[in-house]
Amino acid sequence: MNIKKYLINLLVFSSLLLIASPALAQVRIVNPLGGTDNFCKLLTSILSNVAILIGSLATIMIIWSGILFLTSAGSPERIGTAKKSLTFAVIGIAIAVSAGGIVATIKQVLNFAGATC
Repeated sequence: MNIKKYLINLLVFSSLLLIASPALAQVRIVNPLGGTDNFCKLLTSILSNVAILIGSLATIMIIWSGILFLTSAGSPERIGTAKKSLTFAVIGIAIAVSAGGIVATIKQVLNFAGATC
C-alpha cells in the first residue's frame, strides 16, 4: 500500500472515531452477571449455575442409561455402556449436590470466608 492510501485511510478512520465519540459516551453497559460487584459473589453465582447445569445433565444421563439398559437385549457390551453411563451420572449428581461445599472450600482457600456474599 502506498503512502497516499495509508494517509487517506488514517484520516477517514480518525474522523469516524471523532464523530462516534460523543455517541459512545451515552451508551450504558448493563452488568450481565446480575449485580455481582465482587469476586466472592461472582464465584458463588457461577458455581451455583454450574451445579444446576451439572444436575440437569446428570438427570438426563440417568434417563439415557435406563433407556440403554432397556434396549440392551442382553448384550454385555451395551449393558457395560449403560453401567458406565449410570456411574458417571451418579458422580455428576454427587458433584452437583456438593457444589455448596465446593464453594465454601474455595472461599476459605482464597480467604473470602469473612466476606459478605
